[in-house]
Order: sequence, then C-alpha cells, then structure tokens
Amino acid sequence: MNAARRLLRVAHILRHSSHNYKNALAATQSINYAGTMAAINKSVVPTSCRFYSQQKTEETVDGTAELDSATYERVCAETLDALSDYFDELTENASDLIGTDVAYGDGVLTVNLGQTHGTYVINRQTPNKQIWLSSPTSGPKRFDYVAGKWIYKHSGESLHQLLQLEIGKIIKKQPVDFMQLPYCS
Repeated sequence: MNAARRLLRVAHILRHSSHNYKNALAATQSINYAGTMAAINKSVVPTSCRFYSQQKTEETVDGTAELDSATYERVCAETLDALSDYFDELTENASDLIGTDVAYGDGVLTVNLGQTHGTYVINRQTPNKQIWLSSPTSGPKRFDYVAGKWIYKHSGESLHQLLQLEIGKIIKKQPVDFMQLPYCS
C-alpha cells in the first residue's frame, strides 16, 4: 500500500471510527513519514483537499466577525418575532387588502398579502446563520447578520430596507416603517 493510500485510509478511519482510538492510532503508526512526504511532494495526493476544523474562527473570509450560534438564535428570533408582530399590525389595519394572513412558527414567517400581491416567506436558515426571504416582487434573497443588521451581501441592502420599499408600495393607506424594528441599523 503506497503512502498516499495509507494517508487516505487514516483519514477515512479517523472520520468514521474516531471513537475507536486503537484503530486510529494503529493506522497512523503504520504511515511512514518520509514516504508520505514524498507522496505529497510528488502530487500523488489530490490537490483539491478540504480541511475541516472544530476550532472556532474569529473572522470569516470577508473580514466580518463570525456570529456564534447563541447570538444568531437570539437575534434571529427577535427579528422574526418583531417582523411577525409588525406584519400582524399592518395587515389588520389595511382595509384595502383582501385575504391577508400572517403565520409564524418554527422559525418561518409567512405573510400572505392576497392574490394581487402574493406571499412573502421569511425564515431562519440556521446552518448558514442567515435569514432567507422569498418575495413575490424581488425573488429569493439570503441575509447575513453584519454590524447589527441583516444584509444582502450582493447589493448591500438590508432586510428592513427591502421590506420598507416593497411593502410600502403595497400598503399605501397607512404609514409603513420597518426601520423602527430591531436589527435594522
């Protein structure tokens, strides 16, 4: 068995059998360090390898501070709760909208503004630490929490700015102010 195959076998054993310390230790001891380094230097090992770490990183690739899970959960829940309450208030007072419905549960906020205007879906995306928006006007967008607000990184627009623009065009008989909600600036 050449060094590259042994290295891949060790990676496989560590990935799938890390609970079995003796197998992992035996596999690592069977690798000849010089042979492995020679195999790596001769590019026997694939050049596109992924390295995973369980260490928490301080910064992301774009230089923004990484959001820890507890903070994400808190900020996301507060944002969705506030949006749900505000959409309830807006739709209850909008006499010109027919067939509206606001539902919030399990991190998914669904705002049906009737057949004419469509349905907005705003939901948490925990693995990516994002809030996703599906808008009948502008389509799908993914927002990251950056510097105290939810930002769509492709345009720099915040979730609240986008909702202010789109919902402000739909609900015209009353003031619409998403910028007063938490995590908008």
